[in-house]
Amino acid sequence: MKQLKTRNFCIIAHIDHGKSTLADRLIELTGAMKSDKIIEQVMDSMELERERGITIKAKAIRLSYTAKDGVTYELNLIDTPGHVDFSYEVSRTLAACEGAILVIDATQGIQAQTISNVYFAMDHNLEIIPVINKIDLPSSEPERVLEEIESVLGYKSEDVLPISAKTGQGVPALLEAIVNKIPPPKGDLNKPLRALIFDSHYDSYMGVVAYISVNDGKIRKGDKLRLMGQGTELEVVSIGYFNPKFCPADELLAGDIGYIATGLKSVGECRVGDTITSLVDSATEPLIGYKTAKPVVYTGIYTTQPEDHGQLREAIEKLSLNDASFSYEPENSPVLGNGYRCGFLGLLHMDIIQERLEREFDLSLIVTVPGVKLIVTRTDDRQFMIVNPSDLPEPSEILKIEEPWVKISVITPSTFIGPIMDLITQSEGIYKHTEYIGHSHSPDALGQRVRLEYEIPLRSMLTTFYDQLKSRSKGYASLDHEVIGYRETKLIKLDILVNGVMVDAFSRVVPPDKAHDIGKSMVEKLKDVIPTQLFKVPLQASIGSRIVARTDIAARRKDVLAKCYGGDITRKRKLLEKQKEGKKKMRSIGKVEVPKDAFMSVLKMEQ
Repeated sequence: MKQLKTRNFCIIAHIDHGKSTLADRLIELTGAMKSDKIIEQVMDSMELERERGITIKAKAIRLSYTAKDGVTYELNLIDTPGHVDFSYEVSRTLAACEGAILVIDATQGIQAQTISNVYFAMDHNLEIIPVINKIDLPSSEPERVLEEIESVLGYKSEDVLPISAKTGQGVPALLEAIVNKIPPPKGDLNKPLRALIFDSHYDSYMGVVAYISVNDGKIRKGDKLRLMGQGTELEVVSIGYFNPKFCPADELLAGDIGYIATGLKSVGECRVGDTITSLVDSATEPLIGYKTAKPVVYTGIYTTQPEDHGQLREAIEKLSLNDASFSYEPENSPVLGNGYRCGFLGLLHMDIIQERLEREFDLSLIVTVPGVKLIVTRTDDRQFMIVNPSDLPEPSEILKIEEPWVKISVITPSTFIGPIMDLITQSEGIYKHTEYIGHSHSPDALGQRVRLEYEIPLRSMLTTFYDQLKSRSKGYASLDHEVIGYRETKLIKLDILVNGVMVDAFSRVVPPDKAHDIGKSMVEKLKDVIPTQLFKVPLQASIGSRIVARTDIAARRKDVLAKCYGGDITRKRKLLEKQKEGKKKMRSIGKVEVPKDAFMSVLKMEQ
């Protein structure tokens, strides 16, 4: 029976621990691609993924492996993203598998996301095979990492496989472990069809292509199907598996992982996490294990040239076809014109969408300061959500404001505990727990590693928190976070006025005690990046009608007295008065062009 010879597994790890390289070695050793055709990061097809060395989208491939017992097995491998922003991708993938390879770097040891990924896999009852990667590096410390795995994750040393994904050392033993330890899929071929969508993308020829894991039953080309969650009906245009490109097949059976082309026009019609069943003889219960990805970070995106707005609309619509977790709605700014208020899963997700818009669609963009979704209760007890700071009502109309909080876990060498605790306390963090990991061996090392747990407002993490964490720990600290809910807080809206005009793109919601410092640093920053005009330009930070910080950009002056080589003082005074009148008139009708750099510098500014 084919199902008994099938193994569905994924690779999970902290970012940059060698997932994609291990996938390359597995592809090479099973002969799925000839070694001369294998490029680095085979599974990372997006240019941005290859350039940054990160996996952004989950990918799948079918491998054929003849084990030592002489039986040929079908291995379905799904490569998952490592960054915390894409943990929703990881959870979807885990629900489609029976096993997971947990990759831990021999030079870095257990990191924050390693632990959260293990818990993810345990929640889905997966068989986990822990491996220590990069054992070929001179700086690797497999013994120390093995101790950490035993003390923190509880795996015995004989269950942990030492490998080098780069050289292939230890990978054949891993292939045997996959076959022997990971159970075959449990589905039933004779039951009504149930298949889980774990990813999807839009193809201009085939419509939405859904990546599916067939749990029960089978699918053939031409079958009429229904999505149980959304009720969308569709017909299978084509069907097949990944190798790693599309390989058409006649059917997909229970236990298989593959794709179906649906002909649908938007990923929104074919949501990831939904269960597919037949239109006739349908299943009654959907497959469980999914939640829809909700945006947590919001920002405004505008074009630097107003005439490019139509192009931006098309670009955002095309990107959203491929990324159901990215939300957008039109908005208008008095200063920047028409744009979109977009929701993202995190700062890396925001960064990637922005870069893809600029690269793939040749756009020049202005991105406003990122913010979070606030729940505002008015004095008349009406409640509503706010994602744009300029929508915040007057303080007199607000009964209370609630903002999202996150639980963060930071793993760092003990040497850096002081500076990191200081950073988190400054960011309004509440201390919860400290845990020591493994044992410290060498006295001259960076010290024993420690896991710190804090609760912190998500707002505090949106600008330079991650950069500061890395600089204070010299790059050794790692961070993981999860949203834990909303809490009441005191916040006010800080506006920036350029030449008396409020620029809503600079508006941000801040705690009252930090308003003066943030306002002062913002106007000082803008003074450096906005070019001088022919008239004096005041820059002001205000809370309502109260100005809390101010600086001026001095006027660019022309020496009108240069042609006066002598003569009467009244002539000089007359020329200066004329210049003064001209400046006053110019200021009343003059417009200040705020360059793109100004928006970017405020975006990167410390809280």
